[in-house]
Amino acid sequence: MSEHAERFAPLYGSDRPEEAQRSSFRDGAFPVAVYGLGKMGLPIAGVFGETTGAVTGVDIDESVVEGINDGECHVRNEPGLDDLVADLVDDGSLRATTDAVGAAEDARIHVVIVPTLITEDHQPDTSVVTSVARDIAEGLAPGDLVCVESTLPPGTCRDVLAPLLRYESGLEADEFGLAFCPERTSSGRALADVRGAHPKVVGGDDAESTRAAALVYDELTTNEVIPVSDTTTAEAVKVFEGLYRDVNIALANELARFTDELGIDVREAIDVANTQPYCDIHDPGPGVGGHCIPYYPYFMLNWLETPAPLLASARSVNDATPVHVVDLLEARLEERDGTLGGSTVVVLGLTYRAGVAETRASPAIDICRTLDDRGATVYASDPLVDAEGVPATWVHPEEVGAIDADAVVLATDHDEFDAIDWRSFPSSTVLIDTRDVLDSDRLGRDVYVVGRGA
Repeated sequence: MSEHAERFAPLYGSDRPEEAQRSSFRDGAFPVAVYGLGKMGLPIAGVFGETTGAVTGVDIDESVVEGINDGECHVRNEPGLDDLVADLVDDGSLRATTDAVGAAEDARIHVVIVPTLITEDHQPDTSVVTSVARDIAEGLAPGDLVCVESTLPPGTCRDVLAPLLRYESGLEADEFGLAFCPERTSSGRALADVRGAHPKVVGGDDAESTRAAALVYDELTTNEVIPVSDTTTAEAVKVFEGLYRDVNIALANELARFTDELGIDVREAIDVANTQPYCDIHDPGPGVGGHCIPYYPYFMLNWLETPAPLLASARSVNDATPVHVVDLLEARLEERDGTLGGSTVVVLGLTYRAGVAETRASPAIDICRTLDDRGATVYASDPLVDAEGVPATWVHPEEVGAIDADAVVLATDHDEFDAIDWRSFPSSTVLIDTRDVLDSDRLGRDVYVVGRGA
């Protein structure tokens, strides 16, 4: 084999020395296509780009593609991502396209990072992932490697994607690689996470897929790469991480409900309990939001046949927590001879987490809806998103103090709310803090903190 042919030999199924394969990967001899350029996909494409110098990003949104090709980053509040995208596009290491099939034909490594959806009745919907898989199959060649980073119900690669890729491409199982390599990233720190904040998990459809995927991600990350037995095990790892957090947060949220009856600071009790090395109770709050934790339980509950009553109970507790927050507010108003119906309430924050422009499953929105259902006039303030589709009037954070509010609920602790003059509210205004960030002594007024009390 000539030196040129050897350098461009496929990664999957290659008998070349490992270091030669690593060198070819770093030199861009295995062009990479990243399917999905959202808030996780673009950082992943960026790290592949800085590692290999040969990445094509694929997205269905033409404005996203045009912006990236102009060196612009549409993902907000990700440190370093703006500059990285601009630099990679400028030196030709990254380009974007809406032509998934064309990108697949040019690539040797295919990275899938599109969402797995949930239907209105909480059924997992893998249609976006399978659509991308069909596009990849049209361009799939012997020796290609498909790495799926999208979170999936356990068994999806084995039972859905592997057969689909074989059927649509006409290739046999041993002619291409398939591995599940879950993203383990958080908004606001995506680049750091992809580059190596956490160990990278890889599980292949066969041993060679695992080997090839482990080699790829070992070049991307400064952290450990953990190979697991197969794709289903890797899928379970990712889902189990989310399930643990959902159940743990449900425990914390349920414990917080004992605050008034026991007359104690439940958060203090949790903090001290956690000094025991086998205890790690999370913090209570207004509920659970985002595109991950509220959805992953349904990857088990409504995908597999084995009953999971604990997961279902945890979901019920967390889903009901925004209503509990409104119950606390209503009780505080009644203590002051007020009523929730006809009152004016300001909700601070609509996103599910501070600093992140994401409202999916946000408990803050459920708080607004419950307040509206009970007859309150609702104003909502968030520095990152407006109140479109929410039964509330949006106001700028600087205008919050001018509202004659009967109550204020801090649902999301954005830094921008630090500038609010809390003393401008009448002493009769009820303050509910769901995030434990308001100090009643510093504010010089009564604050009800979820899990601490008044």
